[in-house]
Amino acid sequence: MTSQMKEIFGEYIKRLRKENELTLTQLAAKLDLDSANLSKIENNKREFDEKRLHLLAEVFNLDIASLRTEFFSDIIAKKIYENNCNNETLILAEQKVEYLKSKKLTII
Repeated sequence: MTSQMKEIFGEYIKRLRKENELTLTQLAAKLDLDSANLSKIENNKREFDEKRLHLLAEVFNLDIASLRTEFFSDIIAKKIYENNCNNETLILAEQKVEYLKSKKLTII
C-alpha cells in the first residue's frame, strides 16, 4: 500500500474485494470467515480480527507492516471518536509510546 487510506478498515476491505473482482463468499473463504461475518466487517458492524491480517496481506499481496499500521490506526481513530476525545489525545498517546519504547516496558 503506497498511500494511507481515508476510509474505515471494513470499507477498505470491501474496496479491495471489488477491485479484485471477488465475491463476498470467495473472499470470506480465503480469510477463513463465513460471508455473513465478512459482510458485517465490510459494513462496520463487526471488527476485523487482527489474527487474519496476514491472510488479508497474502490474498491482496499487501505489505504487512503497512496493513498493520492501517489496522491499528483505525482502532485508535474509532476509540477517539467514540469517546469524543480531542486531538490532544493523539499527541499525548505519541508521547506515551515514546516513553514505553524508552523504558522497554511490557504492557499487561
